Parts: sequence; structure tokens; C-alpha cells
Amino acid sequence: MDYFKRIQCAVGLKQSNQKVLDIALEYQYSSQEAFTRAFEKSFGVTPGKYRNSDIDISQQHKINFLDYQKNTKGDLDVNKPVMLQFDTIKVIGHEYKTNLNHEQHYNEIPGFYDHFGTNEHFMRIPNKIASGMSYGIACSFQDNGEFSFVIGEEVEGEAEDLAEGFIYMEIPAGKYAEFNASGPNGQVQDVRNYIYGTWLPNSNFERREGPDFEITDVMNSSFPDLDIKIYIPIE
Repeated sequence: MDYFKRIQCAVGLKQSNQKVLDIALEYQYSSQEAFTRAFEKSFGVTPGKYRNSDIDISQQHKINFLDYQKNTKGDLDVNKPVMLQFDTIKVIGHEYKTNLNHEQHYNEIPGFYDHFGTNEHFMRIPNKIASGMSYGIACSFQDNGEFSFVIGEEVEGEAEDLAEGFIYMEIPAGKYAEFNASGPNGQVQDVRNYIYGTWLPNSNFERREGPDFEITDVMNSSFPDLDIKIYIPIE
């Protein structure tokens, strides 16, 4: 959806009492999560925070998405994504809370991974399918930008009596765009910004409902260089 449609969405946020989800669906976003990410990327604020603020986005300059790569720090070489079809993926992981506002999540997520590994939380996951393949899943987005980041591993079967702080979740079956984000620590942030700032707005795909996730091959990664791929649900 283009910039001017997002302006219309912003007007709806200010001038109506519609729920954020209803506005997202009205303007053809497949989910509130997809709308929140696109709005925050365009205007630097989440829909919920914008609705409750005095910010006037009409005074902001339109973002030129095609210039994004020129403005990133260092060289960013993003290959064409691979389109994959997945069955439902079952994951058990430890849930952390963070926020999109002011890119707080980018500052906090590396610490979540460190906490997960230092405390050997991976040892508390039963029925693992592929040890060493660590999932990072962004989910449960709220109007104010808060969301959960779950770090865990793929499992078989459902689990009961999980350790404190752990949850069971399912990544929906469907089509995903796979982006290679392997490289120095911090590459993931640039690749995610590229996906939402350049690739998705200029592609023929729409982001469908469901969480983003990333998979790190822990056995073939050595800090600060990571072997990591990012997956975006599309249609």
C-alpha cells in the first residue's frame, strides 16, 4: 500500500473511533501487525501512539524507499529472496517483551539471545527436532508498539508443564520469503529495514497474517558473525 493510503489511514486514526485492526483491514492490510510495521516504518511512530499524540504526520516528508540502500551504514548486499512453502512449524521458546518505538527492539533483542544462551534455556525445551537451529519469532503486536520476541527451537508434538517463561506456539503454514541475513552482528537490522522499507513496498507481494521469524544456525555461527535467515509471510 502506497504512502498516500497510509496518510488516509492516519486520518482515520485521528478522526474516528474505529479499532486499529478495523482500519488496517479497511485499507487492505492482512493484519494489524502488517499495518503497524508499515505505518511505523513510514512515519516513525506506531498507529496507537500516533492516535494518542499531537504528532502531525502531514508535515513529514514522504519517504523515498528506493533510496534506502544508499543510506544504510556500510555495504548491504541483499540477494533476491527465495520463496518457500512451509507446513506448520511447532516451536517452544522463552518469551521476551520489547517495543517497536524508537527501534527499542533492535537494542534489546541481542540481549535476549545472550540471556537465552547464558541461562541454557535451550536445555529446557523438550522434544526438539533440530538442536542448534534457534528460532527468533516476532509476535503478539499491540497498538502501542509492544510485542513479544520468542527465542526457541522447533519441536514435535504439543508440550505440557513448560518451564516458567516458556510458551508453545505454531508458525502458520504458507508461503514465506526467505532473506539471507548472514554476516556481522547488526546485519539483521539492516536486512529487516530493507525488507520493509524497500523490498515489500516495491514487490508484487503483500504481507499476510502471521509472525516474522528468523533462524540462526548456532553450530555454524561464531559471534559477531552469524549464519541467519529471515522469513516473512507473504501472499
